[in-house]
Order: sequence, then structure tokens, then C-alpha cells
Amino acid sequence: MRTFAVSFLLAGLALSGAADSVADERLATIRLPEGFVIEPFAEVPNARQMAWGEQGTLFVGTRRDGRVFAVNDDDGDGRGERVRVIASGLQMPSGVAFRGGALYVGAVSTILRFDGIEARLDDPPPPVIVTDRLPADQHHGWKVLGFGPDGYLYAPVGAPCNVCRVDGYYGSVLRMRPDGSEIEVYARGVRNSVGLAWHPVTGELWFTDNGRDHLGDDLPPCELNLAVGPGRHYGYPFCHAGTLRDPNLGGDGECADTEPPAQALGPHVAPLGLAIHSGTGVPAGYRGAVFIAEHGSWNRTRKIGYRITVVRLADDHRTALGYETFADGWLRNERAWGRPADVLEAPDGSLMIADDRAGMIYRIRYVGERSDAGGG
Repeated sequence: MRTFAVSFLLAGLALSGAADSVADERLATIRLPEGFVIEPFAEVPNARQMAWGEQGTLFVGTRRDGRVFAVNDDDGDGRGERVRVIASGLQMPSGVAFRGGALYVGAVSTILRFDGIEARLDDPPPPVIVTDRLPADQHHGWKVLGFGPDGYLYAPVGAPCNVCRVDGYYGSVLRMRPDGSEIEVYARGVRNSVGLAWHPVTGELWFTDNGRDHLGDDLPPCELNLAVGPGRHYGYPFCHAGTLRDPNLGGDGECADTEPPAQALGPHVAPLGLAIHSGTGVPAGYRGAVFIAEHGSWNRTRKIGYRITVVRLADDHRTALGYETFADGWLRNERAWGRPADVLEAPDGSLMIADDRAGMIYRIRYVGERSDAGGG
């Protein structure tokens, strides 16, 4: 039986005066469409995936930090005044999801559950092991989690390599019952997905995928994928982005037999978390759009990514109409002071952005002309 260290310490105020000033100064350089503003919400070291609790708590996982945080805006002023550590000593607990009063945490080979957590933020319960049967590889081994409208818990399992033949759970998106039973492969041919979202109208799964490295600056594209149902193959390792045969493993299959991306993204932009906007409080052009956190390239001659991009969808909620930058400015003169890792819609329609390099959560909200903004 594994043991897990759980911290019962209060982390204190989310933003000190000095840190708040630095964050505001940096965020003044972020470029956004007219009418949108970005503000610091809370300091959270190495912030990765986020999930809302039923009582308004924002839960945040980490990858390198080993801790899971709970953030509360107690006075409703749009800032997270209290940041609590609810778990520590975990292995890459980057993924978080919330359902039925419980917080689920993905920690590489293990998924944990913290029952009744919002009533016990100052005294968290010991975790229950949902499953410990996932691969233990750390290379692409960190997890994101999400509950689909079918009630199943979904978790991708990345390939344990840059490019190699994979089988079993590797290179897939899994789903399972909330108790960890009935684990099955929902999608195959997925190199390393670090973002899941379900369309609020169709209930269909959308996910990001990070393309392979070492094919040059401009190949292959990263991917935004749509799964209209189980059983699709998305090409990895023999086909990338629907059209590019791998120079070493291309003989393993035909691109024509794979599911092409709904939208090819920039090469090496490292798309992580994504959110499909419900339409509350934003102009019509952003209702139902897919917002993507691009963590940024590490192996290009000139860096790209380090931004939030948006993919608008047609009325069928499946066809991508274009791919453009929504928010950028985290990269300056080939140096990145921040790296967006996740994007999550808030109940009021604003967008929460996790930045694991700066150790911050930001809030992007629309303050422009309201006549074209949904939800009042």
C-alpha cells in the first residue's frame, strides 16, 4: 500500500502587496482583444490543471511541486484571498477534477479521491485510492482528469518517449467508472494529451495533443482533436496531424485510416489545457469557442506559443473555422516570464488561466460593450 503525505497547513493570503504589484506590471504587457482585461487572481506555485468545486473553491494541481491547492475568493472581489495546501508529497499531481463533493487527483500511476473536501479545507481527509493501475513512467506520465457527460472519469496516458511503438494504455485517452473500475481505452494514437473538454451542446470530447519533436522547426503541427465517440485512432506514432507520415514508423499504418485533427495548431506550441466557452458574458464571436493554453516551444530556433489561442466553431459545433491568438505577451525577446498551462471558464464567464512558470492564476474578463455579450 502506498502512503501519501497530506498537509493540513494554511498557505495564507493569495497575493502579497509586492507580488500583486509585480503581477500587475507584467500583465500590463499582455495583449488581448478589445474589451477584455487580465488580472492576477492568486499565487499558486507551479499551477497546472484547475477544477471548480461545488461551493466555489478553485482546486489547482501541480506537476513539479507535488502539492494540490485550494483557492477561495472569500469576499467576492475577484481575487483569491486564501490559498490552502490540501495535499503534498505526491508524484506530479497535475490533474484535478471534481464530482459529487469529491476532488479527484491524478498522480502518474495513481488517481486519488478526497471526499467531502470543501467542508474540510483546513483539515483535509486522507485520500482514497481510486486506481493505482496506470503506467508509472514519468516521461509524459503526468495526468489531466475530466468527467464526461456520461459520468465516466477520463485520463490520458502519454507515450513514454518522443516517438515509439505503443500498446496497452500508452498513447491513449482512457475512461473509467468514478470508482476506478472498468478502465478502457476511449481513443488511441494520442502522443501526449494534456487537455480535455466536453462541448456543452453536443457532449463530445475535445482534446489537445502535443506533436513529436526533432522533425525541424515547423513540423509536425500540434493538434486539437474531436472524439465524436469511442474507438478512433489519431495516428501516433506512424502519422502526425492527419497527413505527415513518420520518417521512421510511417510503415506501421496509413494516414488515411486515422482521425485527422479538427484543427492543426502551431508546431511545438505545446497545447495543454482547453476550455469550450458556454457563451456567458462574452461577445457573440467567442460563444462556443475553444480556448487553448499553449505552454510554448522548447526545441525551435525561435520560440512560439506561450499564449492563449482560440478556435471558433461552426454552427455544427464540430467544424473549426480558424485558429488565432487570443492573449499573448508571456514571451519577450525569446525569454518567457510565464507559461500558460490551463484555461478554465468561471461561473461568471470569465477565463481562469494557470501559469506554472510564474506561479500564478489569472482572470480574463470582458468589460467592453455589453449589448453583444451573452448572459447579460
